[in-house]
Amino acid sequence: MAAARHILLTGGNSGIGFEAAVVLCGAGHQLTLLCRDRATAEAAGRRVAERAGAGTPPAAEACDLADLDSVRACATALLARGTPIDTLVLNAGLQYAGNRQPRRTAQGHELSFGVNHLGHFLLAHQLRPLLAAGQSPRLVVTASEVHDPTTAGGKVGAPAGLDALAGLRPGQGTTMVNGTARFNADKAYKDSKLCNVLFAREFARRLEAKGTPYPVIAWSPGLVIPPTSEGGFWRYSRQSNELGQRLFALLARSILRLTESVENAGALLAALAVDGTYAVNGFTYHRNRVTSPGRHVFEATATSAEGQDPDLACRLWEASAALLGVGPDRL
Repeated sequence: MAAARHILLTGGNSGIGFEAAVVLCGAGHQLTLLCRDRATAEAAGRRVAERAGAGTPPAAEACDLADLDSVRACATALLARGTPIDTLVLNAGLQYAGNRQPRRTAQGHELSFGVNHLGHFLLAHQLRPLLAAGQSPRLVVTASEVHDPTTAGGKVGAPAGLDALAGLRPGQGTTMVNGTARFNADKAYKDSKLCNVLFAREFARRLEAKGTPYPVIAWSPGLVIPPTSEGGFWRYSRQSNELGQRLFALLARSILRLTESVENAGALLAALAVDGTYAVNGFTYHRNRVTSPGRHVFEATATSAEGQDPDLACRLWEASAALLGVGPDRL
């Protein structure tokens, strides 16, 4: 068993994050769950402990990634406590399929970009001192294969693509990152996952430039379809789209057998957080790839071509830092 670690995890109240928390808690690791409000985090902690057979629930903190003030307040509380973080897992995510109009964060950013990328960017920025003080520190970022237009999921609909980041210029409102006038919820989600990959790559580059490298892992869990009744991933999707979601889930899960189970994906995330196998300094990307119906292989692989662009990664970092009002050179 891996040595006990302190793991900070976003999105541990449902889906992959919850299953990973159960595995980690059961293995004796110290967990802190960050959810959009304290009641949700505490309830998740109790369910995790019950499933894991642990006596004490994980610690709970409120951190609403759709509200940058909440992210800052959470980080301030954690920094004041001063407990080092061995693994920071940026896992929470959302998609609001079927919506024709953009939804917004508390600060007015498009919701999928704001939650999946910008809130996590700020959290990692703020918690850098605690992570640097951790035992063999590690950063894990849940991305998706849909960031890559050459994959099966990435080919469906409009492809991910950030172009010149025109949507992140001051006064643009970050509706679409590439500045496209027409909103596309599916593309906005794919773009946010590409942002995850580029953020992780640039984070690792900056660590290496400072001479303090540690593992920074982006990964794709494969096609994991949580129940539409769950909070979390589907909570912003249109209710009128639920029938379509259920039909797609039936086709992908039971007929074509393309999906990965939530439990298996959670076990993969838990391994990325603690196993020595993944303790490789610098940026790596791992993909849970379908090899045949019902079969997957989890392997280190290349990201999309755009996800490998170091100049784009740097410009995204600087644009994100500017939106947040933090210094782009601070890591």
